[in-house]
Amino acid sequence: MEIVVLFSVGILIMVVGLALSIALHELGHFVPAKLFGVRVSQFMIGFGPTLFSRTRGETEFGIKAIPLGGYISMAGMFPPARGSGARTASTGFFQTLVQDARTASADTVTAGDEHRTFYRLPVFKRIIIMLGGPFMNLVIAVVLYAVVLVGFGVAQQSTTIGSVSECVLPATSDRQDCVAGDPESPGATAGILPGDTIASIDGTPIESWEQATEIIRAAPDQELRIVVDRDGSEVPLTAVPSLSERYVVDEAGVIVEDAGGDPVTQDVGFLGIGAAIEVVQQPVSAVLPAVGDNISRVGNLILNLPQRLVDVANAAFGPEERDPNGPISVVGVGRVAGEIASIDTIPIVERASALIGILASLNVALMVFNLVPLLPLDGGHVAGALFEGIRRFFARLFGRKDPGPVDTAKLVPLTLGVVVVLGAMSLLLIYADIVKPISIF
Repeated sequence: MEIVVLFSVGILIMVVGLALSIALHELGHFVPAKLFGVRVSQFMIGFGPTLFSRTRGETEFGIKAIPLGGYISMAGMFPPARGSGARTASTGFFQTLVQDARTASADTVTAGDEHRTFYRLPVFKRIIIMLGGPFMNLVIAVVLYAVVLVGFGVAQQSTTIGSVSECVLPATSDRQDCVAGDPESPGATAGILPGDTIASIDGTPIESWEQATEIIRAAPDQELRIVVDRDGSEVPLTAVPSLSERYVVDEAGVIVEDAGGDPVTQDVGFLGIGAAIEVVQQPVSAVLPAVGDNISRVGNLILNLPQRLVDVANAAFGPEERDPNGPISVVGVGRVAGEIASIDTIPIVERASALIGILASLNVALMVFNLVPLLPLDGGHVAGALFEGIRRFFARLFGRKDPGPVDTAKLVPLTLGVVVVLGAMSLLLIYADIVKPISIF
């Protein structure tokens, strides 16, 4: 029962955190829009039927039934058709969509507020408004990363021995336990014990576990003088790393595979010792690089999104496993949050840190995804404003008449296509997260 409660609490934390992130994203649009004089009639969290709303001034603030985003409704998002102040008749489906979009935009302009429309703003002000939302997500991500890295700290390998193997087993061995006849590990032979802290190897002071590992791996069958700190006293030991087959791993700790998909191995020095994990608070200077790395990973995922979605579909409808680093829906995020919250074998502080880290990553994802230059995403509006600015610049440069605002209403059919694709993608991810969820354990 307790696990169920904790699981539910994890989901609730993520729902509230995501709702607040969306609200702050929309606030990032709302504040500059109001400062620039645009009339904002709605500030909504979610889509679909309205569950709750309250009007303050000229703006209706509310919560809607489908928590997959949010929006603010600004007056005059689309300019009127050039050369005509009225709707023109058309029997074409796409033309009707464009006309309906212009009509809906015109309906948001109240009498006397014609000067308070979005499309009348200078290009730079429109860009500021549309970038305000992603900027808020970036600020949230930086703050949350600072809480995780600087406040809680990060679990990392220390120079303290966490484990000592009893024997030496090849990396490709199917066995995990030692049996009679297996050679004793050099670390055990040397008398290294769990809890010892490596102070130096062959006179070289050891500052990190990676440094110690590099020296050991490069010295097979060579005698190493190791000094360890044991209960406050320095204890000199002598160890001879054995030549052993180990997997090759990349910088992320992932096993490298050859062209045929088989793990790559190499013969290196091996003592059979493992590092103890400790939580270390990071300097403030580590925050921005961590955010930048997350942005890079999300950007790479978006660039490869078609193939990633194919992989998700193959996993959802076939025997393949989900990629733990692949795209995930809000349902999957809630499930992961619930799993983390329900782990009663780790301290609550570590669980809180993990949940905050997920929210930080979600805000990075919201920021990067919204910058994609397609309507109805923020990046699409920014691209439209930039195109208009470039067009007007060249018109002035060559002494031509001002071409006026870009008629973004003509892109409504494309926008509808993007919405359909995003909806289909969301349904696929939700289905996959239900039938074949990503597991963090």
